[in-house]
Amino acid sequence: MRHGVLLIDKPKSKTSHDIVQEVRNALHEPKIGHLGTLDPAATGLLVLFIGKKALKVIEFFEGADKEYEAAITLGKVSSTYDREGVIEDVPEKPGWSPPNEKQLLDVLKTSLTGKITQRPPAHSAVHVHGKRAYEIIRKNPNADVEVPEREVEINNMQLISYGYPNVKLRIACSSGTYIRSIAHDLGQLLRCGGYLENLRRTRVGRWKLDDAHKLEGVAWGQVIPLKEIM
Repeated sequence: MRHGVLLIDKPKSKTSHDIVQEVRNALHEPKIGHLGTLDPAATGLLVLFIGKKALKVIEFFEGADKEYEAAITLGKVSSTYDREGVIEDVPEKPGWSPPNEKQLLDVLKTSLTGKITQRPPAHSAVHVHGKRAYEIIRKNPNADVEVPEREVEINNMQLISYGYPNVKLRIACSSGTYIRSIAHDLGQLLRCGGYLENLRRTRVGRWKLDDAHKLEGVAWGQVIPLKEIM
């Protein structure tokens, strides 16, 4: 029996748990864990630890920094901070004009890079009073869920492209960072609203998306042996 790491390019609409279950079935291996959840709407790198021995060392890799490519839409807000929520237009005030690239870059550099404080979305897996925040919202859509703020670190924020209302960013950040919150906060700082349109994870610690495999046709031969990662 082989133990190690399997890199998967997660498709859209599947949960991280869905991926784990499909790989369990494909490899006939019940002992599988993952290094950081991806929302169903997100795609990209999911790092799986395969086998009992691999699960024993997964704790040494938790907290690995991550990198994403994020597409953000300005001029609107979302109840979930992404395209899955209720989206509303932000009314334009008299004399308002779309932010130019310099204004955008200034906000990214001064307010959204380095150590920052952010509040995760209410529709998130963060625990509030012993329950997942999204579970509280599902049971009571009108519930006022106050998710605690947290400090995260944005190591690098690179503007890939911009043409209002569309922004594309490359974001390298600490574990636990909510990119949906960055999209929302960017819109608030620019005074026009914003939400996350698409998200693709391109790196987790040492592992890169370029080395990942599609879910279809997963085989033991694609698992990186444990001795090569320790």
